[in-house]
Amino acid sequence: MDATATTPFSTLIRVASHEQHTEAETSTFMSDLLCGRLGVDAYTRYTEQLWFVYRALEGASETLREDPVAGPFIQSELARTPELERDLAYLRGADWRTGLAPLPATAAYAARVEECAREWPGGFVAHHYTRYLGDLSGGQIIRDKAERTWGFAHKSDGVRFYVFEGISNPAAFKRGYRELLDAVAADDLEKQRIIDECKRAFDFNGAVFRELGAEFPLSA
Repeated sequence: MDATATTPFSTLIRVASHEQHTEAETSTFMSDLLCGRLGVDAYTRYTEQLWFVYRALEGASETLREDPVAGPFIQSELARTPELERDLAYLRGADWRTGLAPLPATAAYAARVEECAREWPGGFVAHHYTRYLGDLSGGQIIRDKAERTWGFAHKSDGVRFYVFEGISNPAAFKRGYRELLDAVAADDLEKQRIIDECKRAFDFNGAVFRELGAEFPLSA
């Protein structure tokens, strides 16, 4: 307990969720996508799933802006829904909403985000952290691979989701975000609950990847 008490919360949450994080990012679907073994249709389907999750995540932003726990994390420069919609319009056409449907795992993921936003700000922070810090880090690898594999213009239509135009120094922004985590208004018990929800968030991501993998299997 003594060591935990002196360890920054941002470190605790990163270390505790490392296994789930690794499992999600090394899924078969994501590996196949990043290695160029899947077509742009798989990338488009993945982008569709992100839209459902971010609509849930960002739909709660205004109501949580004044919350003492979640409020400090609500920063307009992180907003991804408008960029996702621009990407989907490019990938699917002007009527991109027609026929758009979440996978069962995506629907469950978005429902959990909405539940946390309504009932548990600490849980919302867990989902906020897993999504946005991942977008600012590993998401840039996905953008680069997408540009190389499918010929998208650099940081333009099709990959705008991964471009944070309002963040000029991602490294500094991530340091500031971790400082917010370290200062989060929560006692030790609540921090452990947030860590557990962070693990659950990565599990939700893993479930989405598994369903995407079943939808886009590589031919033998």
